[in-house]
Amino acid sequence: VQLQASGGGLVQAGGSLRLSCAASGGTLSNYALGWFRQAPGKEREFVTAMRWSGGNSRYADSVKGRFTISRDRAKNTIYLQMNSLKPEDTAVYYCGVTTGIFSSWASPTQYHYWGQGTQVTVSS
Repeated sequence: VQLQASGGGLVQAGGSLRLSCAASGGTLSNYALGWFRQAPGKEREFVTAMRWSGGNSRYADSVKGRFTISRDRAKNTIYLQMNSLKPEDTAVYYCGVTTGIFSSWASPTQYHYWGQGTQVTVSS
């Protein structure tokens, strides 16, 4: 499975961005897909994940109520809608896929494939 992330950019605090992650090269039916982020000098941090087949989704406390994960099956793409952005949301955002169970989705070591990352910068 290959993943291509896009949609990052520079936005003012309070603004919105939508990230996309297009998947190719395999079926996603057995996967969950997630978004992580990594700021300079910090570890990769879980943001959100959902099962491709639908149903469960999970969010980090820091983004609940502001970020929404969704998917378009026809386009083999997942999205991350980010609203009410804050300067502390500044990071490189990565999408990944995992066959792990719900309780493991927050661990980056459970992910088998990653996209290349897209930079999000939120100015104050």
